Amino acid sequence: MGRKIHPLGFRLGVSQKHYSYRFAQRKDYPKFLEGDRKIRNFVEKYIQKHVKSVSNYGGVGHIEIHRKTDLIQIDIHTGFPDLLIEEQSLGISQMKNDLGNILGLESRNLRVTLTGVIQPYREPKILAEHIASQLRNRVPFRRTMKKTIELAGRTNGGGIKIQIAGRLNGSEMARVEWAREGRVPLQTVKANVSYCYHPAQTIYGVLGIKTWIFRDTQ
Repeated sequence: MGRKIHPLGFRLGVSQKHYSYRFAQRKDYPKFLEGDRKIRNFVEKYIQKHVKSVSNYGGVGHIEIHRKTDLIQIDIHTGFPDLLIEEQSLGISQMKNDLGNILGLESRNLRVTLTGVIQPYREPKILAEHIASQLRNRVPFRRTMKKTIELAGRTNGGGIKIQIAGRLNGSEMARVEWAREGRVPLQTVKANVSYCYHPAQTIYGVLGIKTWIFRDTQ
């Protein structure tokens, strides 16, 4: 039986960093952890619902949450921030108001900022969401993996690995298929590897999508 560890937790403090920052007592940890999960789920669902276009998808790379004494600062790292800004009626202000109502905070105690990602399709989460949208549209998984690898490309000698598990193409028996381009050293702690798992709900069931992206900075 294999002993596996989360790729990001494996490299935490070496090449990965925390996405939540706060000073609190130990007894408040579960409350803040649940609150951070609510914030991330709300932001992702809001953008997925309101910010979609034919050409681009406003995916979220990651969300950083800074909790201070009387302020919660949320930094949304997205590949297409213009899509969210262009939504006049359902933009940042509307998201901020809805999020404040859920958390029970006033507008002055909540700050939301957008940060653009230079290479959106080099972010594993945005890439996994793109794969999920293709699979939901019943695109064959092999073509999806091939086109996604071409879309991500290779920079600085890095690599990419994509794995999809489940009832692929509607087959009766579930299986696991994967594709890789370049190097992805999963056992090297100092390797700058980004990882994401994202489920895709299809008419045949749930497909599990895993993406690894290695950036060779040496």
